[in-house]
Amino acid sequence: MARSHVRRLRTGSAAATTGILLTGLLATSASAREETPAGETGTVARTVGDARFRPGPCPRTADPVPELEGARCGTLTVPENRTAPGGRDITLAVAIIPAVADEPEPDPVVWLAGGPGDDAVGEAKMAVDGGLNRDRDLILMSQRGTYSADPALTCPGIDEFNARATGLVYGAPSTERLHVEATKACRDKLAASGADLSAYNDIESAADLADLRRTLGLKEWNVFGISYGTQLALVYMRLHPEGIRAVGIDGVLPPSTGGSAITWKAAKQGFDGLFKACARQPECDRRYPNLPATFTRLVRDLEAKPVTTTVTLPDSGKRVKVVLDGGALVNWMTAATHVAPQVPRALDELAHGKPQRIAEQWASGKYSPQAIGRLSHGLVYGVFCSEWTPYETEAEALRGGRDAFPEFPPSVQAQAPLLTSLRPDCEVWDVPAAPRSIRDVTRSDIPTLALSGAFDAQTAAANGAYVAETLPRATVVTIPYEPHVVFATSRCAQSITRSFFNDPEAPDTACLKDLKAPKFEIGP
Repeated sequence: MARSHVRRLRTGSAAATTGILLTGLLATSASAREETPAGETGTVARTVGDARFRPGPCPRTADPVPELEGARCGTLTVPENRTAPGGRDITLAVAIIPAVADEPEPDPVVWLAGGPGDDAVGEAKMAVDGGLNRDRDLILMSQRGTYSADPALTCPGIDEFNARATGLVYGAPSTERLHVEATKACRDKLAASGADLSAYNDIESAADLADLRRTLGLKEWNVFGISYGTQLALVYMRLHPEGIRAVGIDGVLPPSTGGSAITWKAAKQGFDGLFKACARQPECDRRYPNLPATFTRLVRDLEAKPVTTTVTLPDSGKRVKVVLDGGALVNWMTAATHVAPQVPRALDELAHGKPQRIAEQWASGKYSPQAIGRLSHGLVYGVFCSEWTPYETEAEALRGGRDAFPEFPPSVQAQAPLLTSLRPDCEVWDVPAAPRSIRDVTRSDIPTLALSGAFDAQTAAANGAYVAETLPRATVVTIPYEPHVVFATSRCAQSITRSFFNDPEAPDTACLKDLKAPKFEIGP
């Protein structure tokens, strides 16, 4: 979820020209049959209403993606704003990775990326490594505004500021002013390019998915979304349920609750899950007793008196200044559940005057080449500023922090993890609120698998049970000891997901009984 993730590029004119030629060559076959046989998805040009799919070259990506070798690729062209007839079109890259099986099932899986703002095409490795294309074709489409779409609404200036900001006091008003300035500069640049910033949201993206299924000639397909992609999946299920056979959601973000308060709740549940796992291991508990109290004390102390240090970035060898205050520590911890075995020792080191481990991790993630120029900030703010902030008051957001962590300083409670300066950012982004119905719960009898990790500090594990209340054919699974997006880290989660798509009514969860807690690092 949120703005800590990273991402991808647009197709060039050569791709467009190839698409035009192929449209002419294949128009006859497209009109001759409405559905595409298994194994041929993505080989036929087809127009349905205002949407056009054209086969063509695979998109350029920020990093090499070997999984695209042998893929069938093309582009989906759709209106930028379906509520404004006569406006411009946008182009979304599509890649279809063939199933490994000689005789694949006829219903592919379409992958919905996280973020918001990540590019699905760039997540091909994660999907393939998890075996999602073992029995079915795997479809990856760059969501509108993302790296391999045209236009790509990226803003390296924001990413570069976020890196520099690790050397500033996280919670200082001066830091927030600079953050908002970077956001406004991004908005001004994108608006000047002609982008309709109000059109980058879940309603339009859900319609894009519906158009893709139809233009590919698929009677039905399956949907798998991770992190923010679960929010889009739930909106898509509600607005365009036709043709969806089954839905998997991993790291669940319910559209009805999106905002700062639920983000605080997720942090609390994820932190507690990790701390309790340490307490259940005698050696960890003996060496690092009462971790919740240690963590709270560190947040309070650092917020009162930030620590400044210098670290060496692993990617470049560059030396940079890092400032750790209470808010920075909370944000580090939210991501550090991905390296859970290190956390107790890292907090103990910080408590004893050794901030280097945490400082290096905090800064290196922001300065990483994968964090610069890849995230679609146009989609980030298009979603958050139209679907989240209009429907959560500032008081409700603050109450979420107070309820989750009553002992934190007010200045820390005011900034939900991963949503730094969201409200003032949205004020300068200046897009209209989405219809209130965007906050409706999803009620559906489509079979659904809701996966969560017990250490997930970004989207609470409890969210799976919450969405299942209105999804009567849902299976809810929490993978113990795992962080946000269990499909990326857990072989068990991958196995359950594959079995779900083979039998949505009875996925095989037997692997859960064999899972063991991680062994936490024990320092001297």
